[in-house]
Amino acid sequence: MGIHEECGVFGIFSPRPADAAGLCYLGLFALQHRGQESCGIAVNDDGLFASRKGLGLVSEVFTAQELSALPRGKIAVAHVRYGTTGASNMANAQPLEVNHQKGRLAIAHNGNLSNASSLRNELELGGAIFHTSSDTETIAYVLTRERLRSASIEEAVSRAMDTLEGAYSLVLMSAGKLIAARDPHGFRPLCIGRTEDGIYVAASESCALKAVGASFIRDVEPGEIIVFSDGGTVSLRDHCGIAPKKLCIFEYIYFARPDSVLDGVSVHASRLRAGEILAREHPVDADLVIGVPDSGLDAAMGYSRASGIPYGTGLIKNRYIGRTFIAPRDRFDMVNIKLSAVEEEIAGRSVVLVDDSIVRGTTGRRIVKLLRDAGAREIHMRICAPAFLYPCYYGTDVDSSEGLIASRHTDSQIAEMMGADSLGFLPLSCLGELCEEAGHCSACFDGDYPTAVEAGGGRDRFERKLSEKNIGDRGTC
Repeated sequence: MGIHEECGVFGIFSPRPADAAGLCYLGLFALQHRGQESCGIAVNDDGLFASRKGLGLVSEVFTAQELSALPRGKIAVAHVRYGTTGASNMANAQPLEVNHQKGRLAIAHNGNLSNASSLRNELELGGAIFHTSSDTETIAYVLTRERLRSASIEEAVSRAMDTLEGAYSLVLMSAGKLIAARDPHGFRPLCIGRTEDGIYVAASESCALKAVGASFIRDVEPGEIIVFSDGGTVSLRDHCGIAPKKLCIFEYIYFARPDSVLDGVSVHASRLRAGEILAREHPVDADLVIGVPDSGLDAAMGYSRASGIPYGTGLIKNRYIGRTFIAPRDRFDMVNIKLSAVEEEIAGRSVVLVDDSIVRGTTGRRIVKLLRDAGAREIHMRICAPAFLYPCYYGTDVDSSEGLIASRHTDSQIAEMMGADSLGFLPLSCLGELCEEAGHCSACFDGDYPTAVEAGGGRDRFERKLSEKNIGDRGTC
């Protein structure tokens, strides 16, 4: 079972006051799969900002009472969070609001900066005082600094992009503008759409556009800044084409919803291809193909079609339980109540079990045991990703090689540890087939990082720094 940073960002710009909070609520529902730690909405009511944020799912945080407390407005930004940098607490919930000399901003961010530590140190030496432990506050400080030197907010965003490195898809609002921006590599997805009544929408995935009745216009290009205002829509392309495109390949394998289209590639079709590749590269004589809900289901269909082995429903997911990897709770306990095996399908049969990935192996072992207990005669695991060998610095929650089962064991050893009869990973050489050879980042599989990376990274790096500082302070008292 997979890995996750992922956050989801959403923003609207309306030509007239609208139910901005309601639209954001629907958009966040569609993006809930990208984060379950916290969520938030900030609405711009004629230059006055109002916001609500909280820990938990969208349905838990935004009750009817909470939504009604937000005003109508022309601009709004919203966010669902699961963070690789920064603890799960209210301080790190987004959108992040900033007051500065030239006005006010609200920012929602998906991704991880690869130079966050050095930027933060520089800003702190310049007098900045940080209140959160997320990369988003670093982006906010850089934007604020550049805004004081710039004639407009979009110019400040452009200047900030000269400094920021790594992954960032942003939606931000000022008093009169909504801005969508994507880093020059395009690590994380971002797209725009428009409703029939003229409301522009920016979102992490196209599925969120559908949720609010918006038609897809196009993806935000890597390095592009799009500005929505009463004066029209403007595209700034100064940073386009300055770096190779590197959309995270795991967006197709796991992060995104199957009904989304990322950079022109259907996620559903990509996962079907993954299953077809696995059937081609790792054939086996079996009675049944099943997928692990939800991200393994499309690939299992692809495996079944290519192999001729019947597809079946062998695992049932409790729809009231979120993703085990991204939920901030004990993963073993979550898996224990999340899935159950259909014994009538499994008992006495040789099964091909298709899943999106193996990271630490905890979830996979539990799923294999479920199938064994249901009477499976053989279990052949087929994984829609190559083996994880390296840490990710761009927003995937693998911050070190420690704990990665494939970094210490062979495929046959992993199969034995899982309790499976065989194991097959998607070959690294076949990754390009998932996204029709478009540029992608696969550094967590091959160690080929598109940017320079800093030592001492990790999800809790800023919490560790704060803890060390507090210990030092106590020692000098």
